[in-house]
Amino acid sequence: MSHNAQAVAAESAVALMPQPRSAVLDGRIVPITGGVRVVWQGKPSPLLKRAAARFERHLAVLAGKLEQGAAPLSVVVSVRPDPDYLSIREREHYTLNVAPGGVHLDAEGPAGVLRGFATLLQLVEPLPQSAGFASGRIDDAPRFVWRGIMIDVSRHFMSVDTIKRQLDAMELTKLNVLHWHLSDGTGFRVESKRFPKLQQVGGHNQYYTQAQVREIVAYAADRGIRVVPEFDIPGHTLSILEAYPELAAQQPVPLTKDWQQDCSVASGNGATTTHCSSHLNLNNPAFDPTNPQVLRFARELYAEMGRLFPDRYFHSGGDEVQPKQWTDNPKIAAYMKQHGYADPPALQAAFTAEVQKVLAGQGKIMMGWDEVSEAPIPKNVVVEAWRGSKWVGSATKAGHPVVVSSGYYLDLLNPSAKHYAVDPFDVKADGLSPEDAAKARAKMGPLADAFAIDPNAPPLDAQQQALVLGGEAPLWSEVVSDEMADARLWPRSAAVGERFWSDASVRDIAELERRLPLVQRELEALGLKARENEQRIIARVTPANIAPLTVLTSVTSPVRNYALNRLAAHSGDDMLSAPVAVAAPDSFEAIAFNNLAARYATGDRSVAAALQARLALYAGNDAAYAQIATTPALQAALPVSRQLNALAQLGQEAMEDVHHGKKWRTRAKKLLDEQDATFAASADHVASYAYPQPPSGLLIAIVPGIHALVNAAR
Repeated sequence: MSHNAQAVAAESAVALMPQPRSAVLDGRIVPITGGVRVVWQGKPSPLLKRAAARFERHLAVLAGKLEQGAAPLSVVVSVRPDPDYLSIREREHYTLNVAPGGVHLDAEGPAGVLRGFATLLQLVEPLPQSAGFASGRIDDAPRFVWRGIMIDVSRHFMSVDTIKRQLDAMELTKLNVLHWHLSDGTGFRVESKRFPKLQQVGGHNQYYTQAQVREIVAYAADRGIRVVPEFDIPGHTLSILEAYPELAAQQPVPLTKDWQQDCSVASGNGATTTHCSSHLNLNNPAFDPTNPQVLRFARELYAEMGRLFPDRYFHSGGDEVQPKQWTDNPKIAAYMKQHGYADPPALQAAFTAEVQKVLAGQGKIMMGWDEVSEAPIPKNVVVEAWRGSKWVGSATKAGHPVVVSSGYYLDLLNPSAKHYAVDPFDVKADGLSPEDAAKARAKMGPLADAFAIDPNAPPLDAQQQALVLGGEAPLWSEVVSDEMADARLWPRSAAVGERFWSDASVRDIAELERRLPLVQRELEALGLKARENEQRIIARVTPANIAPLTVLTSVTSPVRNYALNRLAAHSGDDMLSAPVAVAAPDSFEAIAFNNLAARYATGDRSVAAALQARLALYAGNDAAYAQIATTPALQAALPVSRQLNALAQLGQEAMEDVHHGKKWRTRAKKLLDEQDATFAASADHVASYAYPQPPSGLLIAIVPGIHALVNAAR
């Protein structure tokens, strides 16, 4: 049994994620000391045979060593054919019966078999000498048909192996769509035989060959996962324009003058100061939609790429076109006036309609970010609502199918609980509050209104709900390297996946946080490299002594809501090997500490020893960390290390059986107020741009527990 498998087996409680539609477990365990034998009722397809072989390999890792001569447990599988496999109409319903006589898996199609196998692996429980399946009956089907993650490989390229690991984890957590963002300002990442300069110049020779793309698409299909590609137009096209500058709206292509100003506001000593810095915005350069060559290029590129991706859906982007790209071009401005386009969005709407016709002619269904919903396009175009939940309401009201990503952006570095609270049907779940929208207008102008919550938005009616296909969790990779991808995607993708699969009533945050570490351990036992890669980064950064950085990053989390992007704008890729690259949005250590502290605060003294041991570890770490902080990135976290030390000592003092006077409470309040202010500085989009951030980009995740101990002190 591997180390990770032992970690999984050490926990006896079943951790099903996503939670099934119905699960009745009877408390018994059916031993699998002799392993299992998959028995097919009917002739299995090659795909199903490969799925069974994968299931048996995974089970061998989780269950450990088998008994010589022990009879295998039969897993009898009944499956009906499904001509709609790998489409939004595929049949994923399955039932599982686990009893001492064997396991029966009945599925309405191949997808149901894959989902049932994933559930069986989560039913593995330890026995003294081996393992077994939790006994009971499960009847399961998803709430939404579209349950995806979006991986951006343009900003930072990710290897074929890294993409495959994410597909493996997706299969195990019942996610079924990989939205693959393959082109943007930073890089074009697929080999084009028709336009080879795309990968040679625009891709900087970091790209997937067409053979590799086909390999990944087939790998995903085997796991019940559709791959939807995205090639973004007419904006986010710098990488294309580097290769083919004649298509650009601005000539020459603005590589040096298209700068974006980034300002922050700091208050202190009765004065307010504003600090602004400028950096090149690689997202801004756009196509010239009035140039006939542009649509011809799009038609030929999409035809070539469409042959690599058999899925009916094809994402053409359509977001964040900077108006000045067009209005600052006299030829485009004259064209708009001549043809009666009042503004750039009107011109983009006309261009979007033409792109839709191109894709429809190639047998594809167009998908775009919610800006495309402002164009007069056919109702079957799928709108991805990203700027706020209100776009779910407006797009479905116009008759468009919708995929929801607003509220699920993993690169915002919010913990799982925050994403988990957002329901795809809730049109007020995510967006800027009216107050924050008013503040954002100072920086963004009228664009801020697109991100504002509509307080008067009516709830979705039944017809609109039927148009919500599901959702996706995007991971934009400005501050995500190949090495960081596993940990930035998981376990939060599993939590979001549960929101898309399970009933809306499944909302218990404490239960979610109980299961997350168990699911993560299973994923890592079966190939995910989140922890392994984090340990590699730590060993590379602090080779002489890994313990201090390991402790510090175990109880810290990254700043949120693009605050880290702001810090990275000044430090560049140095941030990819800083402590914040290791710290996780979900700190399992901090969650455990905070739970213990909450129990202690309500009078449970049985947890005192465990709390004191943790506090002693945190308090004692600062001196050791100071010894290894020999680089600028490590030194930037010295204040956080000192603050952790002070907080841990405060927690120790709070647990002392003495009366704490006014002076102690004043000191405690000051220390905790400082931490609360640090959290508030990146609590939402507006704050993350308006306030200074800790240079290390780290938040101390045990603050809630220290609050609880201080509040409970005598």
